[in-house]
Amino acid sequence: MNDALKSLLDLLALERIEQDIFCGESRSSVVPRVFGGQVAAQALVAAGRTVPEDRPPHSLHAYFLRPGDPGAPIVYTVDRIRDGRSFTTRRVVAVQHGKPIFHLTASFHAHEEATLEHQEPMPAAPDPLELPTAAEVLPRHAERYLPPGVAERLLEARAAIDLRYVDEPPYVTVGQPRDPRSQVWFRTHGKLDGGGEIPRPLLDVCLVTYVSDMTLLDSILLAHGRGGWAVGDVVGASLDHAMWFHRPLRADEWLLYDQESPTAQGGRGLGQGRIFTADGQLVVSVIQEGVVRVPWDG
Repeated sequence: MNDALKSLLDLLALERIEQDIFCGESRSSVVPRVFGGQVAAQALVAAGRTVPEDRPPHSLHAYFLRPGDPGAPIVYTVDRIRDGRSFTTRRVVAVQHGKPIFHLTASFHAHEEATLEHQEPMPAAPDPLELPTAAEVLPRHAERYLPPGVAERLLEARAAIDLRYVDEPPYVTVGQPRDPRSQVWFRTHGKLDGGGEIPRPLLDVCLVTYVSDMTLLDSILLAHGRGGWAVGDVVGASLDHAMWFHRPLRADEWLLYDQESPTAQGGRGLGQGRIFTADGQLVVSVIQEGVVRVPWDG
């Protein structure tokens, strides 16, 4: 386990202020606003710590309301909406400077034996160990494609995660529109021993939630040959985010994130993704809409 992963686990280890109120810190040196995946993961941690350990999350639905201040703590207030025989529902509001910045509803489900079961097959993808790491790709392309300092910030933001693009990332194919699909393999940089106060199944799901916001809107950029937020030719931000957790997973083992964009219009774009284990199990479905605007240079 590298230092960056330890730092990320510390980030998820929220301080309990009251029974259903938690406080989380933020990264302050990577980007000018809090990374959306961080807020979503911390909110899910807060919700999960009010639920019995034998009920892992099965879905979440969230809205990003305001940009988060990376220099200030975030307070997460949990409402216990429902505690049923099979399902538990929690609502979480994240607050900074007295204003809500994020809203999440999560549902948790007690284990049940499968009665009906099917899934889409895993798409073809190369072995992740045959692909270059982000630490190898970014410096190689930084001088040609990225503004000064961007590669370093991207590497720092993803230092806890071993993330490998199957095809070239958007900033390498600027001006070359292509099929609005992308794939990345990912896993944590090191094995997970446990999450302390975070039960292991919840920790794995929260780490995947963290990663799910990193690349999902890339497929929108690919369709238009845009390099995106990394090169400044598109202004973007997450608006809402939904995830469904179908089967058990481990965040420290290889997962394939297969992503596509069915539409973009009116300053908004939609990304949808499926996450598979290396042996082909569909474990997560993801949908996100984001603001995607081309800056006016007139």
